[in-house]
Amino acid sequence: MYDTILNLHSFFAFIVLAILILAVVNAVSGLLAKRDFNLTKDFRVSLFALILSHIQLLIGIILFFVSPNGFGSIKANGMGGLSPAARLLAVEHPFINIIAIVLITIGWSKHKKVMESAKKFKLIAIFYGLGLLCFLSRIPWGQWF
Repeated sequence: MYDTILNLHSFFAFIVLAILILAVVNAVSGLLAKRDFNLTKDFRVSLFALILSHIQLLIGIILFFVSPNGFGSIKANGMGGLSPAARLLAVEHPFINIIAIVLITIGWSKHKKVMESAKKFKLIAIFYGLGLLCFLSRIPWGQWF
């Protein structure tokens, strides 16, 4: 079960990163081009990025509790006994990625409250972009490649 969830979490991360990059690029291009916020394209890209990132969070939470590198590592070694690589997987990766999801959710909530297209694009670009940067900063790149 652990291997299946780990592979799903790793594979799904590529999809989430791709759609988040698409949402940020779409928001920045819409802001720079001074386009109207389109409910069929712009809204759906942003919503799809929000939904996929939340699904990834749920998969990650399940993985955290079934993985020997997550909660099991903290339970076995304590917080002070973790190596830097173990600390990345058990503490930093989950914590920073939860912050990233919170930023994306805040961006989504704030964009719904404004009516001007430029402000919508700006909020999505800022908050989704910060969430994307958080994701990219705590990916265990050594395990991916």
